[in-house]
Amino acid sequence: MAAEAPRRSPLRLAARIAAALIGGVFALLLVLLLAYGLLNKSPDRTVDDGLRASGSVAAPALDQPVLQRGDLGPVLGPRVGSALAGRRVSLAQLRGTPVVLNFWASWCDPCRAEAPGLQRGWTLARARGVLFLGLNMQDITDDAHAFVRDAGVTYPSLRDRSNGVAHRWGVTGLPETFFVSAQGRVVGHVIGAVSPGQLADGIAAARAGRAQGVQSGGDRRKTS
Repeated sequence: MAAEAPRRSPLRLAARIAAALIGGVFALLLVLLLAYGLLNKSPDRTVDDGLRASGSVAAPALDQPVLQRGDLGPVLGPRVGSALAGRRVSLAQLRGTPVVLNFWASWCDPCRAEAPGLQRGWTLARARGVLFLGLNMQDITDDAHAFVRDAGVTYPSLRDRSNGVAHRWGVTGLPETFFVSAQGRVVGHVIGAVSPGQLADGIAAARAGRAQGVQSGGDRRKTS
């Protein structure tokens, strides 16, 4: 008579199955975490790469809630006032108007130091048809409103509770400023607090649609 095959303990078999399942779950979690990191922590380099390669690049999509409508003045009011009167604004709605786009947050000390210079630049630029647009990110709404009030900022600001817009634009710290032509192309980028000279040159570049490139500015805070 043939020898009977040894029987496997049901408990041992169950333990092996459980171990295999746990290992599979951990492997899946690791893959998901890596994918999340790549998608959410690696900024898109398209803008800076385009600026370095060809001098300008189509502005990434931007469609965000309005934080502050601002004081547009008599020149910009008729042009973009209706767009900013709504709850959300996109860059597509502002086509035909040069834009200075500044990324900021209330917890960013360099942003606070930079704000008076931006406000001075805005009071001059809006009379020449250049729109300043703040992009508040990773912030508490009340803190953002307090920052705008305390800094005396009168240009419009939009809001991104996360940093999705920043990733699309390649922002890695605050503040950062982009100069966008009336045709909707980014012609310049200052990484860090923008100086008065850089701001004046960027405004001129946005008005003329002239390439300015990527420049290093002053202090900034890293974003998460």
